[in-house]
Amino acid sequence: MSSRNILVVEDDVAIRQMIAFNLSRAGFEVAEAGDCATARNLIADACPDLVLVDWMLPDLSGIELTRALRREDATRQLPVIMLTARAEERDKVTGLDGGADDYVTKPFSTRELLSRINALLRRSTSSDEEPIKAGELQLDPVSHRVTVGEAEISLGPTEYRLLKFLMANQERVYSRGQLLDFVWGQNVYVEERTVDVHVRRLRKALEGPGVASYIQTVRGAGYRFSTR
Repeated sequence: MSSRNILVVEDDVAIRQMIAFNLSRAGFEVAEAGDCATARNLIADACPDLVLVDWMLPDLSGIELTRALRREDATRQLPVIMLTARAEERDKVTGLDGGADDYVTKPFSTRELLSRINALLRRSTSSDEEPIKAGELQLDPVSHRVTVGEAEISLGPTEYRLLKFLMANQERVYSRGQLLDFVWGQNVYVEERTVDVHVRRLRKALEGPGVASYIQTVRGAGYRFSTR
């Protein structure tokens, strides 16, 4: 599981660092956020494989963050575990109805938390995580590897998500605005020219193995992925 990335959203620094330390020891890569705004920025920059989110946060609640993630296509399937001291059944129901995939009450053991995380990651690895092949290019969502033959292509997190989305929707033309919504998220406010910057970076990375032509500009409309 060493390639999996987890975002810990917890405003209590001691608890957050304890969780991050134990996750790192278990082989995960960990990002940390103390509030929802920071979490949203981290998710937009590099979408994790799973989010651990505390219920009570200083700006928005973990429930509100989870609901926001479920409203966006880019994060709708992102696994979320709610962490909270609220142990009442009605609170658990509220958390799960709000979009959380699992619910862990404080205090909890590291062994239990890791077990819940691994179980959820196994469940989330479905047919949507099957490798995508197009022409000479292959993208493996589980390992996050992009290859042409035996050669691996190094991509930044945004370029990876952009390529994954386009490969999953081949031959369809998407405007810059649509790509911002699907890849960056509807509530992330960035300029449309940002799409052009990342398309250029993606093409540059694909130039070496000779597949940059798969990323096509449709004048006046946007971009599409095509091997034709």
